[in-house]
Amino acid sequence: MQRTDKINYYLDIAETVLERGTCLRRNFGAIIVNHDEIISSGYTGAPRGRKNCIDAGYCVRETLGVPRGERYELCRSVHAEMNAIISAARNDMIGATLYLAGKEAKTGEYVPNPAPCSMCKRLIINAGIRQVVARRNKTEYTVTDVSEWVENDESLAGKFGY
Repeated sequence: MQRTDKINYYLDIAETVLERGTCLRRNFGAIIVNHDEIISSGYTGAPRGRKNCIDAGYCVRETLGVPRGERYELCRSVHAEMNAIISAARNDMIGATLYLAGKEAKTGEYVPNPAPCSMCKRLIINAGIRQVVARRNKTEYTVTDVSEWVENDESLAGKFGY
């Protein structure tokens, strides 16, 4: 028997968490780990007490044909990364790693080029999380140092030609 490496172990847990997701487009699972201890977890779903898309039977963004990465204000869901962050104390997240796994709801395929949206990036930065590991497939993943998001700020007006 071959032992799973630590990164894929945590990504496997994040993948299990995503199974609780309620989005009709794609579901993500996130766990935050610090000092080799899971601090919190989160999955994609509507705010507590509100109807989930799977219960409503439709996705507004899907109905309108909104491309991935756009118009998140139309989405009913709170992202997995957001749910993991709001379930943890900031002091526990400083220097932590966020593990992220995502699958397409209709096909069960891994989300290609998984990465946090711009809003989640801001929350991850403010939470003090050091790096994000995102699963590309069952054994491959990307590792992003959060300081890169601070240094290469996509929200600066000059980058959008304003």
